[in-house]
Formats: sequence, C-alpha cells, structure tokens
Amino acid sequence: MSEVKKIATRESYGNALVELGKEHDDVIVLDADLAGATKTGIFQKAFPQRHIDCGIAEGNMMGVAAGLAATGKVPFASSFAMFAAGRAFEQVRNSIGYPKLNVKIGATHAGISVGEDGATHQCNEDIALMRTIPGMTVIVPSDDVEAKAAVKAAYEHQGPVYLRFGRLAVPVINDNPNYEFEIGKAITLRDGSDVAIIAAGLEVNEALVAAERLAEDGIQAEVINMHTIKPLDSEAVLKAAEKTGKIVTVEEHSVIGGLGSAVCDIVAETACAKVMKIGVNDVFGESGPAGELIKKYELDGESIYNKVKAFVEK
Repeated sequence: MSEVKKIATRESYGNALVELGKEHDDVIVLDADLAGATKTGIFQKAFPQRHIDCGIAEGNMMGVAAGLAATGKVPFASSFAMFAAGRAFEQVRNSIGYPKLNVKIGATHAGISVGEDGATHQCNEDIALMRTIPGMTVIVPSDDVEAKAAVKAAYEHQGPVYLRFGRLAVPVINDNPNYEFEIGKAITLRDGSDVAIIAAGLEVNEALVAAERLAEDGIQAEVINMHTIKPLDSEAVLKAAEKTGKIVTVEEHSVIGGLGSAVCDIVAETACAKVMKIGVNDVFGESGPAGELIKKYELDGESIYNKVKAFVEK
C-alpha cells in the first residue's frame, strides 16, 4: 500500500496565496512577525511589495487590513488562531465585522494539534468567538485540497472570512476529480443509515477512520465534511438527522460554541435527532507531541469509534 500524502493546511495557505497573487493584483498579505510559521513567507518571497509584516501587534494588523479593504484591496491578515481570534477580537469585531469590510483572516496553529507550544497557543475557542460576529464566514478546511479551494473561495466572497488552518500535516482526502468546494455546502464523504458523523478540519479524516471500524461491527455511519461552520449547511444537518436519528459532531475545538453547538442549534428547532458532541471538553490543552495529544483528548479515530459505537448501541 502506498503511503498517504500528508500536508499541513498552513502550508496549503501559503501556496494558495501565491496562486492568488499571480491572478489578482489586489491581494495583499499581512503578517504579525510569524511569516515562517504561518507560511505567508512563501507569498513574501514571490511578492515582497505586497506583503506587510506588522510586527507583534495583531490588533494593529487588523486595523491595517481594514484600511486596505476600505481602499478596494483584498487583505489576508495572518497569525496564529490564538492571536488572530483571541488577542485581536475587538479589532476584528469593530474594525472589520461591524463595517462589513472585505478582510480575510488566515488563522494558523489552531487546536490541540499545535502540540509542544502548549495550552497558551492551542486555541480551542476561536470558532466560538468568530461565529458570534455578525456577517463573519467561518471555514475549517480538512486537508490540502480543501484549504487551497477555501482560500480561493474566500477571495471571491464579498465580506469578512475567518479561515482556520492547522500546524500538523494531515492526510489528503479530497484529491479526487469530483471534489467541489462551495461556502456553506457540506460534503457527504460516506453514506450510512445508523448514525451521521459530522466533522470539520483534521477530524474529518479521523471520522472516516472511525466509520471504517464501525462498518466492521455492522454499524453504517454517514460521514459529512462540514467545512463551513458559518453559514452552516442546515439542510445537510436536517437531512442527516431525519435519515439516522442520531448525530455525532467531531471537532478539534471546545465542545462549547463550535461545530457541535452550531449543529445543536439546528436540531433543537425540530427535535428530530439525538446529538453527541466530541471535542475538547471544557479544559485547557497541554504541551506534548500532536499525535499523542489527539489521542489523549480522545479525538483520534479509535476513540471516535468507541464513543460512536456506545452512542448507537445505547
């Protein structure tokens, strides 16, 4: 068996920006002294005159991005999720969200898989923060293919967009000729009738791993890639709920305010299914190898398999 190709979505972000830069002169990339880590350094090398290093001043960077957007440019403001969504929340809300400016926020190093950087840098709250901002689109791509497509779609979308990328290299799962990315439109990767697993980000692959194990036990799990958290594909959620009666959400984010909460908001209106949320359970992370942390916090395929099996058989 050939080895599965793995690429970090932050790497995809940097490469996608270069492709955008070749096609569109209005693309400006901003960074907060992290160009090497966020991979915007790839764009900086290709287009040095269109890359601005704002230093370790994320709030100011968002203000600069807002100003550029007001002049007709399409800025991609880049930093770690902890700083882009956390430290700069007020500026994102008031300077970008409130005036509905066309700013794209590239947030890398999100979630537990940041690994050795530890709890202070493992942002598990960013989706919750960003989806509360009126008019903000929130996208969490699952692999290299999807990340590149999401960056392109974000450019074409008029209005603020929050793009969530990871540090850890993850399997490429969308490398097929039928793949299509559309903001707000979920993708069903596997059909099933017993339970629906709705996942985002690196958890999409882990959900597929879990589904394979469940199939061996005679449990047919539908797997849905919910790459857009806002606007959420409510039609896909309700269809899955009606079909299976049981939904499991999986995310590398707090179970409070993220994908699981967004899905529950939809299901609660109709009470058409039971929902179990899998994610980070209201705790801070810790320093350690990314793979080991994913297992410890029960976000790996084996842990998902065990939880979903118990949920279905309950």
